[in-house]
Amino acid sequence: MVKQKKEKAVSKYRDVHYTHPVLCGDGKYRWVYDVPMLKNPTILFDVYWVLVISFGIVWLFIMSMIACDGHMDLTDAWSFTRGFLLLILFFFVIGYVAYFFVAWYYGWKYSILFIMDEKEVVHKQLPGTEGKARAIGKLTALAGGKPGMVGMGILVANRTSMTTSLSNVRRLIPRRSMNLIKVNQLLSRNRVFVADEDFDFVFNFLSEHCPPSATKGKATGKSISSVQNVPKG
Repeated sequence: MVKQKKEKAVSKYRDVHYTHPVLCGDGKYRWVYDVPMLKNPTILFDVYWVLVISFGIVWLFIMSMIACDGHMDLTDAWSFTRGFLLLILFFFVIGYVAYFFVAWYYGWKYSILFIMDEKEVVHKQLPGTEGKARAIGKLTALAGGKPGMVGMGILVANRTSMTTSLSNVRRLIPRRSMNLIKVNQLLSRNRVFVADEDFDFVFNFLSEHCPPSATKGKATGKSISSVQNVPKG
């Protein structure tokens, strides 16, 4: 009885489903991670960041045009800026409400399949519980030493994806408290989620294959026993 309560407490603390990285027969690591969308609002923060940049560019452009015409003083500038800030706040509220409904639609979890090798890392959204279950089942089979399930069959159910070439990464930023590694290029930002026990392995692997100037922060571990190999053939 005590053991059951302890297991329940650990499960409640994590509130996340994932598989460990599996080295498949094609030389690529694969794992599935469920992001709890309300407890880990990384996606919402990214949406807000895009909104701020978009509104900032529009604000700067309009302010420059008005200033060039010579029809602006400090009072007008503050009045215009205040209206812009209120508009941004309005979109923040709308964005949060929309995010809440999207999280509800996805069952409060954003399910992702990650594929990683020496050249690139791929972030693939799984369309729903069915697709996630199939992918997890195949990864479990792979971990048990059945390489026949390696390959593109695991990706059939995916609808959206993002691929980042590691040679073009500008910034590699670890956020251990959010189980997140930010893989940023000049015009794109990939997000890699990984469980605590595999965080050091994945971060160090990415660091080794990204340009030396890209790494910001450091992981302490080297290799992780939870990473499993699947024989070829």
